Amino acid sequence: MASNAVMEETLQVLKDHKLRVTPQRHIILAYLVSHHNHPTVETIRDALSKELPNIGSSTIYNTLNTFVDHHLVVELQNGDGSTHYDYFGSPHYHAICTNCGRIVDVTYPGFSDTEKSLEEKTAEISGYMISGNHMEVYGLCPECQIKLGIKND
Repeated sequence: MASNAVMEETLQVLKDHKLRVTPQRHIILAYLVSHHNHPTVETIRDALSKELPNIGSSTIYNTLNTFVDHHLVVELQNGDGSTHYDYFGSPHYHAICTNCGRIVDVTYPGFSDTEKSLEEKTAEISGYMISGNHMEVYGLCPECQIKLGIKND
């Protein structure tokens, strides 16, 4: 179960985005906020089976799609054919291993402290009305580099 602070935060996020608050939405969002494991629908279902024993994959999938539509969550493809999800509460990008599919969040001091945001610069250059962004970089994670003999321990 997520902490009281996470539960309060996620309740407010749902209200701020004018989403009807249901126990399923609240618990699924709280799980995403408190876990940074980029879960699949199945991972979420397994993790929440004690709190929501009757929740089905379709309910989780539909809830996640609603969150994606409201820009609360992003969908990630890691090359294994499954879709993973990530709460996008603070700016970050994703590094995805091309060998094992591992996904990590990447941010660093000053990451979002540019004079103009990526969206503003893109709008300025392209003329597009930007609604959001999602950045992924690909490569080999440290474990796969070792496993493949590219890097020593």
